[in-house]
Amino acid sequence: MKHYLYIIVIALVFLAFTVVFDTFPRSTVSELEKRELATFPEFSWERLADGSFTSDVSKWFSDSEPYRDVFMTLSMQIKDLIAIAPSDDNIKFQAGDMELEQAGGTDSQHPTAKGQEPKDSMTIDDYENHINADENAKIANAGIIIVGKGDKVRALMAYGGGPKGCVGYAQAANKYKEVFGSKVNIYCMVIPTAVEFYCPDKAKKRTNRQLPTIRNVVAHLDPGVKPVDVYTTLGKHADEDIYLRTDHHWSPLGGYYAAQEFARVAGVPFKDLSHYERRVTHGYVGSMYGYSKDISIKNAPEDFVYYVPKGVEYTTTYTNYTINKNYQVTGEGKPYKAAFFFKFKDGHGGAYCTMMGGDTKLTQVRTSTHNGRRVIILKDSFGNMLPGYLFFSFEEVHVIDSRYFTKDIIAYVEENKITDILFANNIFKAYSSHTYGSYLRFLHQQWHRPGADPAKVKGDSAVKQKAHQPEAPKPEKEPSEPVKSTEPVVESKEMAEPTVKERATNQTGSQQ
Repeated sequence: MKHYLYIIVIALVFLAFTVVFDTFPRSTVSELEKRELATFPEFSWERLADGSFTSDVSKWFSDSEPYRDVFMTLSMQIKDLIAIAPSDDNIKFQAGDMELEQAGGTDSQHPTAKGQEPKDSMTIDDYENHINADENAKIANAGIIIVGKGDKVRALMAYGGGPKGCVGYAQAANKYKEVFGSKVNIYCMVIPTAVEFYCPDKAKKRTNRQLPTIRNVVAHLDPGVKPVDVYTTLGKHADEDIYLRTDHHWSPLGGYYAAQEFARVAGVPFKDLSHYERRVTHGYVGSMYGYSKDISIKNAPEDFVYYVPKGVEYTTTYTNYTINKNYQVTGEGKPYKAAFFFKFKDGHGGAYCTMMGGDTKLTQVRTSTHNGRRVIILKDSFGNMLPGYLFFSFEEVHVIDSRYFTKDIIAYVEENKITDILFANNIFKAYSSHTYGSYLRFLHQQWHRPGADPAKVKGDSAVKQKAHQPEAPKPEKEPSEPVKSTEPVVESKEMAEPTVKERATNQTGSQQ
């Protein structure tokens, strides 16, 4: 009798899942994974014949199942309950753990130009963890390190790069100095990620040190390029909330200390936090919840604290880029004025887009500061934390994302009378051949509105000639990240940003 009872129960469960997955409305957006889900593919006889249509239907069906986030959360809770017992060194591994790939590890090396050997590096202080060095850790999904408990839990993205890598990033900065010469100051900043400061000693074998890579970048910079050592700066403030616990990014406070160090190197004025209004978005849970698949991250929301400058006037102009599903630029809007800071409701997962509303745009800020200095920040999403602290320092602040800029940067620098260019990227992006390859491409790409005839390119002919010498360096091996990004344009991928829809409309967020 029990045998038939089991069969009936299993049949009912199977029937229930069949009804749910085949008849209930499909999910379109995953707040947990911070991305738009697959849509039903467009039909054509050609795609049916080559099999791509049925393949895409299968992907759509598996990606857009009803209640996707609910089932994923339930899976996380079960995995947390059945976590494998701690190992001898007290590192606990979750069910489904993935080993961290090192992608060449310490042997990752970029070819050095003939006759060029790394020079002695500037002094960058080593950092020794005295905050949570003795805490236990567990390795969650995709090799992400979870440390701490309760409302202090923190998710760390392991680093797989080597001490001889990241040379291409330095060479891109060198090329800009060669092209622009004494007319423009060039600065190079490599932003370390949280694992460098908060990884417990017991879990250090799961990640590589970032300091040797950063020192290698500095060692390959030409004398005319000014390094900005934010590694030492951040290390001095590691006991403060300079990184987000539930997100792979740093916090606005971390960006403040980095901007302060940049202003010191650049020789421009800088105001302390007493000249800013402190604002808070409560209940923020960032990207690491979805990628770690660890329920403890969801259960430990944090405050997203940011700072709005007082006593300085500024006007922000945006040019939005239209992005397709592969994160490629397909269109460019007309410039428009809007707020620099965006207000998100408490608990909104897009709070990191408070500054400028996201990445898929060109940003120009004109301030009431009059000192003849105008800066371009070449950045990834980490760089979004910097410009809001520089309105007291520069007449104009221009923000260019490595993934979306379509103009000719030589003409852009000339037309906007730029005096300073800052390379500001987190270490994963700095390591990526796509990042420094994009920066080199900016020097010779012609400005054109996507889909329109190329515009006439301005710029000094001698500068142009320098820009076309020599070809971009060959890609170096890149450190593997423990999760896959939703941005296939980039090989060494960053964690997924808020969706394109979130970045364009900010959904429930409103300008402030």
